[in-house]
Amino acid sequence: MDRSGSVAAGAVVHLTSTNDSSSRQVTSGNNGEFSFADVPPGPFKLSVSAEGFGNQEFSGELASGQTYLVPPILISIATVVTDVSVTVDPVQVATEEYKEQVQQRVFGFIPNFYVTYQQDAAPLTTKLKYKLAWKSSTDPVTIVGTAFLAGLQQAGDQYGEFGQGAQGYAKRFGAGYADVVASTFLSGAVFPSLLKQDPRYFYQGTGTTRSRILHAVGNPVWCKGDNGHWQVNYSNVAGIFAGAALSSTFYPSKNTGTFILSSSFVRLGESSLTGVIQEFVLRRFTKGKHSGDNPVVTDSSTMPSDAAR
Repeated sequence: MDRSGSVAAGAVVHLTSTNDSSSRQVTSGNNGEFSFADVPPGPFKLSVSAEGFGNQEFSGELASGQTYLVPPILISIATVVTDVSVTVDPVQVATEEYKEQVQQRVFGFIPNFYVTYQQDAAPLTTKLKYKLAWKSSTDPVTIVGTAFLAGLQQAGDQYGEFGQGAQGYAKRFGAGYADVVASTFLSGAVFPSLLKQDPRYFYQGTGTTRSRILHAVGNPVWCKGDNGHWQVNYSNVAGIFAGAALSSTFYPSKNTGTFILSSSFVRLGESSLTGVIQEFVLRRFTKGKHSGDNPVVTDSSTMPSDAAR
């Protein structure tokens, strides 16, 4: 019978006897009773099982010629351990983090999209890498900054081949903005998507000053892959040199090779300097920085099997 006192009909009862190498089984009747005949004397063991109930055992010893009346055997509802793991789709996590990331602005207006303050940030999908590059390239502050730089170049008569006046300014602005877009997409989307690497700067924030400086300075050549492992930043290096090569077609230059090499190494240096500034300065001035954790919940609970169903 069960713990409530109800009869357990249809329970399977196994009998094993020390003096009998074989085992026998019967099924309990409508009144819960069962019996075994011609059991050899000696120690024996009964094992009772029923669907939805845990196994129950009873041991005894039968004397020669004895009829052994087994006391009521109580069986309990089986308990099972159910592991419930609730996880969020990594793409969904990355999308939500992207939405928060593009709100990051230094002093509330300067875009600071290519840094994450979460060590275990979900890897960006190819779509998000291109969206991030587009968002950065088309941000009004980026355009205004390019326009301001073009004005400085014109004032200093840099790239004199462009001339002066409105036409000269338009050429400088066009070349500068094309350079920004090309560099951003090559280093931030095209190569990172092909090589499955993350184009963002991962803020360290802890550890010794030396370790943080090394982390920041090494940013141009060391990155986190989409697999979560740190690796050589092939995508950034390739993007920088490809971007410099493409820029050489925008600007007048007497020596294209020298222009490409000098521009590439300058950009690598600028990237290292930017990493140091990100690590030690910009966080405190960045509004809207993300600091949450990936929503992953694991719960283990014990419940009766019928409740689990």
